[in-house]
Amino acid sequence: MRFVWQFLAVLAAYAVGGVSINAVKDNDWLTLVVGLTAAALVVFVYAWVVRRTERRQALDVALDGAAAKAGWGTLIGVGMFSAVIVNLWTSGHYEVEGLGSVQGAVGLVGFMAGAAATEEVVYRGVLFRIIEEHIGTYLALGLTGVVFGLSHLLNEDATLWGAVAIAVEAGFMLAAAYAATRNLWLTIGVHFGWNFAAAGIFSTVVSGNGDNQGLLDAAMSGPKLLTGGDFGPEGSVYSVGFGALLTLVFLWLAHRRGNIVRFGSRRRAAGAGPAATLPR
Repeated sequence: MRFVWQFLAVLAAYAVGGVSINAVKDNDWLTLVVGLTAAALVVFVYAWVVRRTERRQALDVALDGAAAKAGWGTLIGVGMFSAVIVNLWTSGHYEVEGLGSVQGAVGLVGFMAGAAATEEVVYRGVLFRIIEEHIGTYLALGLTGVVFGLSHLLNEDATLWGAVAIAVEAGFMLAAAYAATRNLWLTIGVHFGWNFAAAGIFSTVVSGNGDNQGLLDAAMSGPKLLTGGDFGPEGSVYSVGFGALLTLVFLWLAHRRGNIVRFGSRRRAAGAGPAATLPR
């Protein structure tokens, strides 16, 4: 029932935020405000429902150090996607034709913040954390990563390969990041940095959801294996490779910090002890 109440509470916050963002999506400045508000709402609801159902503070969304953790996460996400674009650019598959739209990028800040906060609270804060208590870190990482990838099959230009790529580079990687840090601010930052870099900076398609106009006016062409085709660069083997590499790094950190939950141990992993520090 703890899982059910938490899932329903954050799902309700997600629904309210999603409807609100869609209602103002044609106004970039309103999208910024509403998106950031939706992100704050879903985090607040998560903290509230954890306190009510588990009789404890949700330390994985504690405000102390939140800005720094989210900032580091954003840098990781932007850096990861930038590495993908650099590989595409040097191979002649990504070309910058000029400057794009600053206002469009502003709107994408709000949109991507709302999406990142919501998905991290749902998939890492509730699903991964609670499932991990019962079946351990590795099985929970695999299961929730696959579910996260399959959820992207609902997108407009989704492909099976795109869903597999998302499962590896995002589902597995973000769960590993949460296991290493026990902090949702960092995973929200990574998620936001990746999505905003893709749409708001490099103006590429995000998860098969259509074109975006960010800071750069750019075009992409070439084999789908490298560019991701209509699904966008998240379907690129470069993205999968970098995501798999970061997954291993975060799992190594989780091992080093003693944050791996063994199958059958049934210990409460997230928020049970002191707030975790950032990777050093």
